[in-house]
Amino acid sequence: MTDQGRRKLGALVGVCLAGGLLPGITLGAAGADVAFSLAVAFIAVALITQIVHIGPSARVGAAPLAAFAAAGVLQDSLIWWLLSWLGGTLGAELRVEGFGTIVLAGLITRVSILAVSLLAPSGSTEERAAD
Repeated sequence: MTDQGRRKLGALVGVCLAGGLLPGITLGAAGADVAFSLAVAFIAVALITQIVHIGPSARVGAAPLAAFAAAGVLQDSLIWWLLSWLGGTLGAELRVEGFGTIVLAGLITRVSILAVSLLAPSGSTEERAAD
């Protein structure tokens, strides 16, 4: 799996976890509304994190990794804030209420992206040999 594929999978996991775990995120009443709200949130997170990639291109120490993680949480929190503002106008039943919910959703999303990026196997044997 490529690095972009791992980030997209992490974004999908993070959006689903945040949407399912946080009480301040309302996805809709019926199954189709929930699926559409999750799809809108996933597309927004995946698209923006692909355009504005925040993360190291190689192995780094703990201090730079912490700085990348903080910047990533900020980026994902801003995406969730955008979703809280645009959720109803896009035709989705997506509602995000409260600053704490936005920050926690950003944290869950970024941790999921980092976890999948680190734990998912890479597709090529050349990448595995480099690790």
